[in-house]
Amino acid sequence: MAAAWPRGSGTGGTGCVAAAASKNVTSFQRRGPRASSSDSGGSRLVSIAGTRPSVRNGQLLVSTGLPALDQLLGGGLAVGTVLLIEEDKYNIYSPLLFKYFLAEGIINGHTLLVASAKEDPEKILQELPAPLLDDNCKKEFDEDIHNDKTPESNIKMKIAWRYQLLPKMEAGPVSSSRFGHYYDVSKKMPQELIEASKWHGFFLPEKMSSTLNIEPCSLTHGYIKLLQFIQKIIYEEGFDGSNPQKKQKNILRIGIQNLGSPLWGDDVCCTENCDNSHNLMKFLYILRGLLRTSLSACIITMPTHLIQNKAIIARITNLSDTVVHLESFIGSERETNPLYKDYHGLIHIRQIPRLNNLICDVSDVKDLAFKLKRKLFTIERLHLPPDLSDTVSRSSKQDVAESATLLGPGCGMMAGGKKHLDF
Repeated sequence: MAAAWPRGSGTGGTGCVAAAASKNVTSFQRRGPRASSSDSGGSRLVSIAGTRPSVRNGQLLVSTGLPALDQLLGGGLAVGTVLLIEEDKYNIYSPLLFKYFLAEGIINGHTLLVASAKEDPEKILQELPAPLLDDNCKKEFDEDIHNDKTPESNIKMKIAWRYQLLPKMEAGPVSSSRFGHYYDVSKKMPQELIEASKWHGFFLPEKMSSTLNIEPCSLTHGYIKLLQFIQKIIYEEGFDGSNPQKKQKNILRIGIQNLGSPLWGDDVCCTENCDNSHNLMKFLYILRGLLRTSLSACIITMPTHLIQNKAIIARITNLSDTVVHLESFIGSERETNPLYKDYHGLIHIRQIPRLNNLICDVSDVKDLAFKLKRKLFTIERLHLPPDLSDTVSRSSKQDVAESATLLGPGCGMMAGGKKHLDF
């Protein structure tokens, strides 16, 4: 290290080197504590259970409880953001994603805040799916896949090389130590795990019964009560970083069910031109401000199919960070279509946030479908089966002859015909 110092003239330079050596202080060692402090700060960020930094922008991520959805969102749900789930028409599959998010929080030891105007939060926690851990994970998944297979799916077919190179969706578990867990929807979470977890419940009917006189305000009474409750939990338990003495940091997972429905006192789903159409937007705006300054992540389910005004849906999308839409086949023509017999609906990634980036992490997979098996809820790439039968509907010879007659010697005669050229 002495060779790295500039040479002085006479004994002065030697004295400086000796003094530096006696004090054991060099330029390399002075930078060491600062570097170690930054490393320790990064380790404290990563050491929070159930989190990991994003490989793209360094943002702290938590799992949604569904590893396939984490993959589509760029690795997981960013801390301080809102995940909006647009409910399916009959509200059958969106509650599963809501429960996956809460169950992942219990497994990782996160604090939960469950808000609902329809069900008691305690009842929602009792219906969370059981986790698949360690040895049972691979066993249960293989059993579910085996039971789900049909005789037609066992037939191997050679597909084009361009489809073989497409990225594959993560369908099954690899290891329980990875980011995110898998859950068995046929079983309930053990009572011991629920009792050991820390959670807060907000049931709107109980909050409304305590106050009968409601003062006029820009927000509905239910939204005001919920925002005050969330702010109280964030500040009192130190999720905003106001308590630096607290060594063990944790994540607050907020789940809000059926937001915007008439049960919350909002008429945005009732009429196209409602008087309080801005209540929901103001609530989302204030909620995002609370999340941005705290170690928390929020999932919201909303019946957007009941909102008649499309402009309101666009505003809600802009005020949310991540938007996922579930389209169920129940009650639609696709339910009886044999092409979609292996799936229960489609999933659309409407919006992905741009955090510390100019562009968002858009997945290469566009056509996605979900399937609720006996034990697992899976997201897969939509593969339509090829039609290899001899009765494929094609243009018959008579149609070809008629189109040739209509065309005649020139293309000008096709204006009055029934067939058109397809260039």
